[in-house]
Amino acid sequence: MRDQGFISGSDLDSKRVAQPKKKFRLSLSTSIFLGLILGIMCGIFFGEDCSFLAPLGDVFLGLMKMSIMPYIMVSLIVGIGSLSKEQAKLLLAKGGLWFVLLITISIAVILLIPLSFPTLTTASFFSKSMLQPREGVDFIRLFIPSNPFQSLVNSFIPAIVLFSIAIGVALMGLKNKQNLIQPLATLSQALTKIAKFVIKLAPLGIFGIAASAAGTVTLEELGRLQAYFLSFIVTAILLVFWILPTVVTTFTPFSYRDVLKFYKDALITAFATDSLFIVLPLLIENSKELFKKYKMKDEESAFVSDIVIPISFNFPLIGRLMSLLFVFFTAWFYGSPIPVMEYPKLVVAGFVSLFSKTYIALPFLLDILHIPTDIFELYHLTQILNGRFATLVSTVHLLVLTILVMAAIQKVISFRPKKFVLNVGMSLALVALSIIGIRSFLGYSLNDEYTKDKVIASMQLLEKHAQTIVHTSVPTSQPESLAGQSALDRIRANGVIRVGYSKGWIPFSYFNQNDELVGFDVEMAHILAKELNVDLEFIPTDFETVDEQLNSGIVDIIMAGVPKTTRFMKRLRFSDSYLDLTLAIAVEDHRRREFQSIEKIQRMRDLKIGIPFGDRYYNEKLKRILPSAEIVILDSVEEFFQEKRNDLDALIVSAEGGSAWTLIYPQYQIVIPESVDYVQPVGYPIPKGDPDLVNFINGWLEFKKKDGTIDRLYNYWILGIGAEDKGHRWSIIRDVLHWVD
Repeated sequence: MRDQGFISGSDLDSKRVAQPKKKFRLSLSTSIFLGLILGIMCGIFFGEDCSFLAPLGDVFLGLMKMSIMPYIMVSLIVGIGSLSKEQAKLLLAKGGLWFVLLITISIAVILLIPLSFPTLTTASFFSKSMLQPREGVDFIRLFIPSNPFQSLVNSFIPAIVLFSIAIGVALMGLKNKQNLIQPLATLSQALTKIAKFVIKLAPLGIFGIAASAAGTVTLEELGRLQAYFLSFIVTAILLVFWILPTVVTTFTPFSYRDVLKFYKDALITAFATDSLFIVLPLLIENSKELFKKYKMKDEESAFVSDIVIPISFNFPLIGRLMSLLFVFFTAWFYGSPIPVMEYPKLVVAGFVSLFSKTYIALPFLLDILHIPTDIFELYHLTQILNGRFATLVSTVHLLVLTILVMAAIQKVISFRPKKFVLNVGMSLALVALSIIGIRSFLGYSLNDEYTKDKVIASMQLLEKHAQTIVHTSVPTSQPESLAGQSALDRIRANGVIRVGYSKGWIPFSYFNQNDELVGFDVEMAHILAKELNVDLEFIPTDFETVDEQLNSGIVDIIMAGVPKTTRFMKRLRFSDSYLDLTLAIAVEDHRRREFQSIEKIQRMRDLKIGIPFGDRYYNEKLKRILPSAEIVILDSVEEFFQEKRNDLDALIVSAEGGSAWTLIYPQYQIVIPESVDYVQPVGYPIPKGDPDLVNFINGWLEFKKKDGTIDRLYNYWILGIGAEDKGHRWSIIRDVLHWVD
């Protein structure tokens, strides 16, 4: 009889044969990481041709968002409703204060770190977004769920959170609450299952996002993105390894070594897996072990770690709040840093909205702060690294909160003034050194050479359409004209059309760096001459003498963005309007917020506002709106910008034209004050008493609107689309292998 404890070699061999081989499977985190790497490699190899992969990321993010809102409601209702009144009171009394303290300390650090972003010189072409009304945040509608279903439809996250908390609190006192909590808990499991299924698509979604971004993101954007990476990681290190642990050492008998020793396994696991959820049981057990070492465990506080950690898990933890740094980064990236007065709105709306996932909350925050969301797609890429640090911070937040609450229940909290002063001093010093270090590094590494002025100066006509002569002074000779001959007949007979221009009316007519006459209306004049099959002569004019030049026949038409005002229309015949410009104010960049509303402007004392001669019509309008302001008539727009009229506070200008000037003088910015909706139509002045030319130009303009010519020129000269030749994004397939042009 064979000994049962003995296994022969043949038996061992048979067991080896019988056992099926385990299939090798990559973990989800490894698959996501590979998706990121392959996506970046794909983008670098194929360049802009990878842009078609962007929908993969959009589909993945859309599926993830599908279950988020219901999950927020269900998890909060179940988590809070499951508590007894006694547990809730105890946790609120002991844990509420510590939760608020930890959040306050961390938010203070988060608000200070953006001081490390260096000053950037930036400006941009006119954008139609400037015309969108900047409505204030309706906090009542945002936070008070008068119609919870409408809040769900409109993704009003704070209102959804408040409604869910109210339901949870109401359930605590009901005897038969399990009748509702149990089905909701089951629903929560179902929603979690949906999320787990969708997360399996993460490698594919991340691949699409990474490939599209790596193939299209400019080197300038990538360079500036390091500011977000660096500030985020440094903030995480400060919070994890000093600020949060020192709160424990300041108010409890535990040492710094205890905090890291008992929780190091949980911290390493959280960072490696980028998952806070899977370390929750480990945090609970480690908390009990820490108190057991100090012989502080008792029945009264035994349940604390079992309750505090799961409940707190549903609240915005510090790691999630750190995503507010992306809001600051985006504002800095676009040259509009968030002012201090906006901080309270950002903190309140940010904390409540971050009950949801960050990729839902961040666009919401960017929107209410009127910050462009164009760069938001890059956020998903940053999360591959920053997300691990955020998870690490949230893990430390949970363990510190649990220690403090358990210590408070066991009445071992003590305040040691010397320890407090030392830790606060060290924390402030470390934050200050971090800010200085990051700012110095970014100041050295970022290429902040301003080039937008070269863009506007190097713009050329999209296409030259006619033989052209550009006069820099008014010629003495005039074209021959027969008695009773209309201007249109004269143009055709002489084979030339004489167009009046203004040499410094950017972006309608101006000289570029090659001393070529260019601009929106210059291009329109070329198109007109070609379609009349005549040559083209440009003759300089100014708004003071336009009627004399037109009526004497020196010029046939003026094409220079001339505003249609009653002052001009008394003296001239105008074509139909071909553009509507928006009245705005040009001010020095640091004063832009002073002019955001008429009410603010009206409260200013000793205000002096300049008006270019061509906009003199608005003199009386301004005097009615701003009776105490001094209005100064300028000869030209250049007088304000080029001569740096320090005696003037602002300049009245069109938003479309003024934006082009700020490209040359980026220290200025265009502001459209709230509730101001003055539209300035522009047309082409034509000699009086010449209906044939008027009818022809009006019909021609109508045709140019219908065939897309005016839109095409508007996009180029006003919006700057295509003005900056960025060339192809560098790629291996194009620039190394030369397989494509």
